[in-house]
Amino acid sequence: MSTTKLILTQEVTGLGSSGDTVEVKGGYARNYLLPRGLAIVASRGAEKQVESLRRARATREVRSLEEAQAVAGRLSGLTVRVPARAGDGGRLFGRVTTADVAAAVTAAGGPELDRRRIELPSSIKTTGQHTVTVRVHPEVTTQLAIEVVAG
Repeated sequence: MSTTKLILTQEVTGLGSSGDTVEVKGGYARNYLLPRGLAIVASRGAEKQVESLRRARATREVRSLEEAQAVAGRLSGLTVRVPARAGDGGRLFGRVTTADVAAAVTAAGGPELDRRRIELPSSIKTTGQHTVTVRVHPEVTTQLAIEVVAG
C-alpha cells in the first residue's frame, strides 16, 4: 500500500490539527482529505506555509485557552433538552445529530457551538438522558448531559 505525506490545513478528528504533517494511505488522501481542502501535499514550499500556520495557531491557542475553559464551565452547568419525534416506547423516528445538539445548546442559553466539535458516543435513537463530549479546544473537553424528549 502506498502512503502519501500531507500537511493538514484544518483539524481532522483522529488524525491531527492544522499544521501537522501526517502520512496517510493514498486513497484516503486522494478521495477525502485533498478534495475537501483538509490537507495539502507536503513539499518544500508547503513547509514554509506550515510554519506560518503553526505560529498563528500558537498565538490563537494561548488567547483562546482561558476562553475555552470559561465556555466549558458554562456548558457543564447547562441543562439541554433536545426535542425529537418519537413513537411508542421512546424510539425516535431517525436519530439525534450533532446539529440537533448544537441547536439545543444555543436554545438553552448556552454558547454557540460548531457541530463538528460535538462527539456523540453512538447513534442516539431513544428518548432519555445521554452524555455527549464537546471538544471546546484541543486541550479542553467537557461532558454535556442532554435529555432527548418526545416533541
